[in-house]
Amino acid sequence: MEWIVLAGIVALLLIGGILIYNRLVTYHNRVENAFAQIDVQLHRRHDLIPNLVETAKGYMQHERETLTEVIEARNQAMSGLSEAEQDPMDPATMQQLGQAESGLSGALGRLFALSENYPDLKANENMMQLTEELTTTENRVAYARQGYNDAVMTYNTAREVFPSNLIAGWFRFEAATPLEIEEPEMREAPSVSFT
Repeated sequence: MEWIVLAGIVALLLIGGILIYNRLVTYHNRVENAFAQIDVQLHRRHDLIPNLVETAKGYMQHERETLTEVIEARNQAMSGLSEAEQDPMDPATMQQLGQAESGLSGALGRLFALSENYPDLKANENMMQLTEELTTTENRVAYARQGYNDAVMTYNTAREVFPSNLIAGWFRFEAATPLEIEEPEMREAPSVSFT
């Protein structure tokens, strides 16, 4: 009789362990899927930038340094994305990607700030279309990043709570790192006074 109770307890523990393991695998896969969504949007963003720079180049002859900075920042961001694609669960890789994308956002912010000095560029239909596409893509990146960070939080919480933390430790489920992209400082809107 005792061995039946003991066998029942062992069976329940085994079933519980299997359920916890499967839940951790599910959350791990959700993190990777969420990163794939970011990956698609960042590739789209990176693909738009050369067209944007080419369009601006014709108008901004004296701003070569800024245009070069945008291209270099894009190349660093593409490199960071390429590394992150290999292992989106690696904290160092995700931090590097976040820093590279932040640098790209800053360089684009400076480009758009300088474009304000070129009314013909701002009025250029191609530039307006590219700016709109880039803005839409930036919104998609932010949405995908939010989904990814939510998946990371769910996964990390699931692997940290008891008894999941035991299974996570035994099967080496490592913590995932959220993607943080610092946005460039927004310029203040001009104040208008009618006095």
